[in-house]
Amino acid sequence: MSNPLSDLEKADVYFCIGTNMTECHPVAATRMKKALARGAKLIVADPRYIRLAEMADLYLPLRVGTDVALLLGMAHVIVRENLIDQKFVSERTNGVEDYIEHVKNFTPEWASEITGVPAKDIEKAAILYAAADKASIYYTLGITEHICGVDNVQSLSNLALITGHLGREGCGINPLRGQNNIQGAGDAGAAPSEYPGYQVVTKSENKEKFEKLYGREMDSERGITKVTALEMCGNGIHAMLIDGENTVVSDPDRKHSEHALQALDHLVVIDIFLTETAAMADVVFPATSWGETDGTITNTERRIQRLRAAVPPPGEAKPDWWILSSLANAMSIPGFEYDSPQEIFNELCSISPVYAGVDWDIIDGGQYQWPVPYKGHPGTPRLHEDGFTNGKAIFKVIGFRDPAEVIDDEYPVWLTTGRRLQSYHTRTQTGRSSGIEYLAPEEYLEVHPDNVKKWGLTDGGWAKMTSRRGEVKIKVKATPRSPRGTVFASFSFAETPINILTGSGYDPTTHTAELKVCTVHIEPL
Repeated sequence: MSNPLSDLEKADVYFCIGTNMTECHPVAATRMKKALARGAKLIVADPRYIRLAEMADLYLPLRVGTDVALLLGMAHVIVRENLIDQKFVSERTNGVEDYIEHVKNFTPEWASEITGVPAKDIEKAAILYAAADKASIYYTLGITEHICGVDNVQSLSNLALITGHLGREGCGINPLRGQNNIQGAGDAGAAPSEYPGYQVVTKSENKEKFEKLYGREMDSERGITKVTALEMCGNGIHAMLIDGENTVVSDPDRKHSEHALQALDHLVVIDIFLTETAAMADVVFPATSWGETDGTITNTERRIQRLRAAVPPPGEAKPDWWILSSLANAMSIPGFEYDSPQEIFNELCSISPVYAGVDWDIIDGGQYQWPVPYKGHPGTPRLHEDGFTNGKAIFKVIGFRDPAEVIDDEYPVWLTTGRRLQSYHTRTQTGRSSGIEYLAPEEYLEVHPDNVKKWGLTDGGWAKMTSRRGEVKIKVKATPRSPRGTVFASFSFAETPINILTGSGYDPTTHTAELKVCTVHIEPL
């Protein structure tokens, strides 16, 4: 997030797109509810009439996979109405001339034809967002889990840049992280294209720096993604370690994932429970949970926090760092001679520019938000207040393209997926609670009442849903939350493996799967 969570209470206008915030980030959403109660305005763009849409001053019910078209239409209006922050653009950006000429081609009427959102509402949204003193953008996986996920994010960045809604209180571009240490994982170098601290692997100076640290030669090209790794299972990759992820349930195209893992000679899984993925492993290492672990996490607002073990771990469970270090030492891989999480964190601080000003001894109070570039620096709750670290921000010229699959006579229904308030991710944890089981015992398919009748379905009855990759049996729930022609289900329940159906494509840059768009055929059972 460019702005701290406290700014969720400080905007005049909120533009929430591709985020079911009240269900997926309910605690953070309470801050925005306070702002709405004092009179702030809310724009919501989502295919479903979610709870957030009920709270909105303006709801934009766009067709799945058409975010870029909507954002181009909004940009056209901002340029047409001369709502550009000229001072911000001239002082802090490059490439605005090409961008302005580009968006002149994409009228609200053009965007309406693609998105299904009335042109007048696209105009209202653009003017409301651009004319506000403090306007902020919030998004989650509804923006990124597309073959055009990078295009979606860059389109949002363009809107923030042209209106100057960056680097100020109550503004910014704010992706809410879905898990407590996703941000910290990226900071520590979990992406195949970056060393810790977002230092790209293709730069020779970074390569030399980490070769000196680890005492071995480092690759000069970016590593492979999980998508590529699964494709190479049994053909180039013969052993795999999966740490804390239930790949079989959460990854798209389940049959492909299962076939890939079965093709391995050796599979190792580290997890706190015997998940569906762990059940396939040759070796399972039991890990400690958050309440049994000492270490650090970095949350969605870039806040570095100490994690302290509250209870001893059960049985032979060990922290992830201990398991990984022990494996590396057993394989004679240098650089893993760690004795404590303190040692590991301090190494991260010594090599990561954004952590350079902190260490284990001073993060006790959780007051630091990176970047903290030097000792004595107070941290950076709000990014870009004093400019951009790379000089000037660059406008990107983005065009619209259809999802990997579009509806046709054989698969005439759009399926979109997401999460539910009661069930966290693949239910590895929440599925073991009897209270949660009472609230959400099974998965169901949200279908508009008109489609329930048209397709011969029964509310509460069973349906067969088929895509180009497989089929599932699922209960039907008639609800106007789903628009006509679009259905929704979560991927939480292994008993109803929705990920059998998904997997039509990936973003070419990030290899993020298009989990938000899939075409299906539905028939009653």
